[in-house]
Amino acid sequence: MSLHLIIGDKKISSWSLRAWLALTLTGAKYTEELVRLYQPDTRQKLLKYSATAKVPLLKTESGVIADSLAIAEYLAEQFPEAGLWPRDVAARAQARSACAQMHSGFFALRTHMPFDLAHDAPLSPMPADVQAEIERMLALWAECRAAATDAGPYLFGTLGLADAFFLPVAVRLRTYQVELPAIDAAYVETLYQWPAFKTWQQAGLEEAAR
Repeated sequence: MSLHLIIGDKKISSWSLRAWLALTLTGAKYTEELVRLYQPDTRQKLLKYSATAKVPLLKTESGVIADSLAIAEYLAEQFPEAGLWPRDVAARAQARSACAQMHSGFFALRTHMPFDLAHDAPLSPMPADVQAEIERMLALWAECRAAATDAGPYLFGTLGLADAFFLPVAVRLRTYQVELPAIDAAYVETLYQWPAFKTWQQAGLEEAAR
């Protein structure tokens, strides 16, 4: 199977990170192309692959898949042995629901706490709508843990797509120095120790240093 992933800057592209992590979870071989965002030729370069002109994009033998959630679902179908979604039916439904909620919501958090691996300062003052979304986010994580049937430090016990989708949130919470309950702080630390993310993080910080 031929897989070619088109992503944006690793320092700032949270959507690219989700798709990249999902692809690493499969263990499949792939090629990677990074298109610099917010450049005069960015749109032109991305339009070669998709009318969305957005990242991430996954080029496959049967066409180009746009959108991180669509990419994740495609990979889960193509690599069932990788166990990207929980095996249990109820847990799998909760995982899909949580990813969809992250994918389509939390606009205040995204707006006021943009993804930037090099950021390191609190948001002050904290807007009320951002605080409310952080609290909802932590409640959503608790709902995932309650639905889990496997043991382990990740949202559903074992590492999966839900963790890939929430890792950019973990970055925001850490880089904006948000104080968290112990269980959530431990989860953020677990995600930061994920070897795949550490590889991405290093590349993103190297981008920032150029």
